[in-house]
Amino acid sequence: MAASSAQKVDKPANSVSEIFKSMSYGPAPEADNVVKAWLDDHNRAFGHFINGEWVKPEGRKTYQTKNPATGEVLASTIQGEQEDVDMAVKAAEKAYQSWSKTLPHVRARHLYSIARHIQKHMRLFSVVEAMDNGKTFRETRDADVPIVVRHFYHHAGWAQLMDTEMRGWKSVGVIGAIVPWNFPLMLLTWKIAPALAMGNTVVLKPATYTRLSALLLAEVCAEAGLPPGVFNVITGGGAMGSLLADHRLVDKVAFTGSTGVGQTLRRLTAGSGKKLSLELGGKSPVVVFESADLDSAVEGVVDAIWFNQGQVCSAGSRLLVQESIHDKMVEKLKERLTHFRVGDSLDKGMDMGAIVDESQRKSIDEYVEDARKEGAQIFQFKESIPSKGCYYPPTIITNVQTVSRVVVEEIFGPVLVVLPFRTAKESIALSNNTIYGLGGSVWTENVSLALEVALSIKAGTIWVNCHNLFDAAAGFGGYRQSGYGRDGGKEGLFEYVRPAWEERPRPGKVEGDLKKFGATLPNRPTVGNNETVEIPVNGLSVPSIDRTYKMYYGGAQKRPDAPYSRPVVNPAGKVVGHVGEGNRKDVRNAVETAHAAAPGWGKRAAHNRAQIVYYMAENLELRRDEVAGRIQQMTGGKLEECRSEVDISIQRLFHWGAYCDKYGGGIQETTLYGATVKIHEPVGVIGIACPDEFPLLGFVSLFAPAVIRGNTIVIVPSQKYPLSALDFYQVFETSDLPAGVVNILTGDRDHLTKYLTEHQDIQSMWYFGSAEGSKFVEHESAENVKRTWVNYGIARDWMDPEQGQGEEFLYHSVQCKNIWIPMGDIFAN
Repeated sequence: MAASSAQKVDKPANSVSEIFKSMSYGPAPEADNVVKAWLDDHNRAFGHFINGEWVKPEGRKTYQTKNPATGEVLASTIQGEQEDVDMAVKAAEKAYQSWSKTLPHVRARHLYSIARHIQKHMRLFSVVEAMDNGKTFRETRDADVPIVVRHFYHHAGWAQLMDTEMRGWKSVGVIGAIVPWNFPLMLLTWKIAPALAMGNTVVLKPATYTRLSALLLAEVCAEAGLPPGVFNVITGGGAMGSLLADHRLVDKVAFTGSTGVGQTLRRLTAGSGKKLSLELGGKSPVVVFESADLDSAVEGVVDAIWFNQGQVCSAGSRLLVQESIHDKMVEKLKERLTHFRVGDSLDKGMDMGAIVDESQRKSIDEYVEDARKEGAQIFQFKESIPSKGCYYPPTIITNVQTVSRVVVEEIFGPVLVVLPFRTAKESIALSNNTIYGLGGSVWTENVSLALEVALSIKAGTIWVNCHNLFDAAAGFGGYRQSGYGRDGGKEGLFEYVRPAWEERPRPGKVEGDLKKFGATLPNRPTVGNNETVEIPVNGLSVPSIDRTYKMYYGGAQKRPDAPYSRPVVNPAGKVVGHVGEGNRKDVRNAVETAHAAAPGWGKRAAHNRAQIVYYMAENLELRRDEVAGRIQQMTGGKLEECRSEVDISIQRLFHWGAYCDKYGGGIQETTLYGATVKIHEPVGVIGIACPDEFPLLGFVSLFAPAVIRGNTIVIVPSQKYPLSALDFYQVFETSDLPAGVVNILTGDRDHLTKYLTEHQDIQSMWYFGSAEGSKFVEHESAENVKRTWVNYGIARDWMDPEQGQGEEFLYHSVQCKNIWIPMGDIFAN
């Protein structure tokens, strides 16, 4: 029937053309009924999960877990105390006795079962994570939970292969894992999957804001048949993390979080013998060249900084754009944000969800307002921000200086700062102008440029034409104050094992005032203990000419800054020589020369480095009897034993020369359609304090692995018997070793160790001395989060190949960088 003239046909509120223009979609909510049912199953009140069961100690305070998107209270969790930590750690320690002895195949079956059971509950995990954290369901469904499953499958394989692929290593013991709130489920999985695969047991403390997914996983692990006590979850405030880390039965602490908390944990565990891995903050650069596909780069920036509300340690928060395309790139980003949707985390159409907590939202806003006061230009598209909930608009800040607070400090929110650059060298300098070194990305269609810049940026992960891709087969972790250790890949397994020959060091409570560590007084004149050597000259017996050994740095013999000397006394009490007494200024000078030599040495062809180390062995053998005689003169040992030390030192040089070109990295078999390339890069400048035992062999065993992997070093030889190391500088000079690669300082080992450890431009400190010295090195290393390797006062047998040249020497000599290079020009895969 035709409509009469009195009738009107209503026009649709939104035509198709208007919808395409506004990009205004209707809501697409994900159901939360299963999550609510799971919460109701527990009466919305959770305790700890210890020894395979729920534990609710009486008298505990509670914490209300809320949905950041709505403010709705989801459940209450308890605030644990010391007694609860004791209970969980003892359960884990008891379970370790059997779990560590479980056959690798059996552990592999358990991890496989966990992966399968998570898959059965994937939707539940995805919704819990979105409601608890505030991130979008789309991210938890498509990124977080699939990566969790992938890690358990991948590490089931490592468990199966431990006897072959990790031969010579064994489990550590009880792992105390502490994780943050930005990826509550994913990051805990990065800790517990390799820990369990290698035969350890775990006590996990999730972040205060986000506890639910960890508790759900504990329940699912029990459902999957994991033995009681192998994985335990305790909840509590930040102080509870310290209680866990400090517990005497915890053998290793695995932490992801802020740099400040990481420094606290380093100081807390110093000298205890506990292993420690830290994945800390970042200020990652996104470098866009004029040769980049700008539209792809814009979408890459979206993934880099506004993924997970910018609450990502590797967030691409510093956008460096080549000057010729700077304005165009910024305009494209601003236009992109006008179509960016922010809202309810359970709405599948949202691009960004809520900030985890109001305190975090205020912190982000303070950074932005500080930048505004400094004269920066702020762009925020607020039209799509909900009026209720803990939201913050995606933000772009331009017209900033390299020293601006928003450029230097980690904001941990959806805030992008933009800086221009002119040349590739300037982009590298700006990228590395930070205390951090976690991640970064390079955007260009020029693959040669991409790889060169990727290799030049000092960070643990570099993505090419992409950002924030993760996989269980590629380790993730940082350089500098972004921490040390890796999560994922074979490189990540080393964080949860120790050499098979080594027992867990338990030095106990180390006494001593760290502020007074290394204090020393130069030696004064002595009478009556000089060993006078007479030599025949023209028929006469005359005293040999006195010789005081100089230090060796910058490729030359150097007098000590303060003209003091130290006598070298043999077991009979006779002085057999004098060496320089080094001080803080000598350390400064040696470190400067080491840094000057580092770029050239690190870029030398591995074959060239090998030739130099082989020359060292050749030249040492030419002086075999002379060097053996020097060892005997100092130590009073038998000549044959001293010759044996020289011979093994020569063999050790050959061993490390062989590794010059055989430990460079490899191709990681990730899920990326492309190549994920693992590079073993030098750590940088390493300070080394040698043991007193085996004065030549200990020296060679420590400097050689560091040098062959491209590091430069400042090394303190045996304090008691340093002459063999000083004789070695003639070997260096006849072996074509470039100046500054090896720098030798003599004197009081602890005095020099103090200044090496405190030096801000030393990237790693190796110390083989006392328990007190080991504690000092670990404690003071927290200042710039340098890597450390100490012996806790426990001597090792340097003659034993397992102890004197094991794989751990290579582990401490390199840091892993993974470069992700996607493909897709021919096939999209």
